[in-house]
Amino acid sequence: MIYHDIVIVGAGLAGMRAAVSTPAHLNVAVLSKVHPVRSHSVAAQGGINAAIGEHDSWEAHAFDTTKGGVFLGDQDAIIAMCREAPDDILALERMGVIFSRDEHGRIAQRPFGGAGFPRTCYAADRTGHAILHAMYEQLLKRAVTVYEEWYVTALIVEDGVCRGVIAWDILHGGLHAIAAKAVILATGGSSRVFLTSTNAVINTGDGMALAYRAGVALKDMEFVQFHPSTLKHTGILITEGARGEGGYLLNTLGERFMKRYAPEQMELATRSTVSLAIAREIAEGRGVDGCVLLDLRHLGRARILERLPQIRQLAIDFAGVDPIESPIPVRPGAHYQMGGVSTNLWTETEIPGLFAAGECACVSIHGANRLGGNSLLETVVFGRRAGQRAAEYAEAVTFRQPSQALLRDEQQRIDQLMKRTYGEHVWKIRDELGAMMNQHLGIFRSRESLQAAQAQLQRLKHRATRLVLQDKGRIFNTNLIQALELEFLLDVAETIIAGALAREESRGAHYREDFPKRDDERWLRHTLAIRTESGPLLRYAPVTITKFPPT
Repeated sequence: MIYHDIVIVGAGLAGMRAAVSTPAHLNVAVLSKVHPVRSHSVAAQGGINAAIGEHDSWEAHAFDTTKGGVFLGDQDAIIAMCREAPDDILALERMGVIFSRDEHGRIAQRPFGGAGFPRTCYAADRTGHAILHAMYEQLLKRAVTVYEEWYVTALIVEDGVCRGVIAWDILHGGLHAIAAKAVILATGGSSRVFLTSTNAVINTGDGMALAYRAGVALKDMEFVQFHPSTLKHTGILITEGARGEGGYLLNTLGERFMKRYAPEQMELATRSTVSLAIAREIAEGRGVDGCVLLDLRHLGRARILERLPQIRQLAIDFAGVDPIESPIPVRPGAHYQMGGVSTNLWTETEIPGLFAAGECACVSIHGANRLGGNSLLETVVFGRRAGQRAAEYAEAVTFRQPSQALLRDEQQRIDQLMKRTYGEHVWKIRDELGAMMNQHLGIFRSRESLQAAQAQLQRLKHRATRLVLQDKGRIFNTNLIQALELEFLLDVAETIIAGALAREESRGAHYREDFPKRDDERWLRHTLAIRTESGPLLRYAPVTITKFPPT
């Protein structure tokens, strides 16, 4: 049996930041189903927030985050993140992150939606790429063990304590038990539960489902953010930085329609507001072939090439449009999961030895709607906190080797899947799941659409018990990994639907056409989904309010 003091599942920014923050004398390993620099953090474009501006403050950042999340975020967690953000940005700079600079040589900052100050630090429109590669250098410098292209199938939990993971070696084939004193889940989001998404195909909610199956509650899963600007057919992200630099949103009449929805903030309103506005323009016949137009032409060639070079290339390659000359057709697309594994301020779950950080977790800083630039910040702040607290835990407990029982159970499960000769193909169910989520769990929701989704999901889950693999081999069997991912996606989808059906109000990214108003009296509370044999059991928990009363 393999042993490490700490095992980190996921090698994106949260996972690598956690590894780098652990003491050098601990035996730390990172497991990732892809090479670390192919983690989805590399795709983050617009920037990372921190109140480092001359007139800005962490209090203003915390207020904007609280208000942007429609007061559903826990304010103790929000305050912790916003207070620690400036030091973490400077730490990244010392690690070698090459941020863009202003005319005085300081880290440049651009305005983002829902923010009262330009506080989004950036590296052109490749911020995630810049930070992730610098963090990978730190991982190599620390000589952290990396299990590249390994897929975790289950958490080892014995006597109520997490004692490691079961993982499949994708490259060579075969299951392994990896024992550990502490496990940190940092597997990213789950937006691939939707057919069209800004997310990489690897974002299948693995960490959320692993914790859910181990008995940890998933919090606020009904809140799925739709980014206002994605390319129509591909879902490729067009960063909010394009609007932060001064881009306009236009309808078919050539109007800057945001004046009807957010006359003061216009295109820099919160993402839920802008997405809802775009969806209404399209639904009411003022769209352009199912989209609206993002106009950057007035920014000029030099500014676009300096600040938004990747966006220009994406628009040319995937939409056939050069934004220097023509507007980009965009529409909302599934982007980010505000909910996730329920944790406390220090990323601890209710299972001792199990921690979670980044998008897979819900310490609850985003509430009902995430502000742009806060996701990268969350990975850095709470990734660091996870590494620190997991290290403290690992040094305080005595190692106890787990039994081989779960390894045998997982081996039997995979053997049965490999031996089946007749049944349902993985891709077919996954496509149907994504199409169903697009149709019924999009920007507009209703009781009827959610009940239809619930019924259809049950049929998909039943069909998924008869999955058949076309690849029966062990070496780099991506068909097997896709089957395991599908099972996790179905778990995640079920919690999203259950929470959305129960929440009879509209708040942030959750918009119910049959309950269009926010209802603080009944619904200013967190949804907790607990796994049972008959589906998610929903319970509720109070929101922590310390400094900013709901308004």
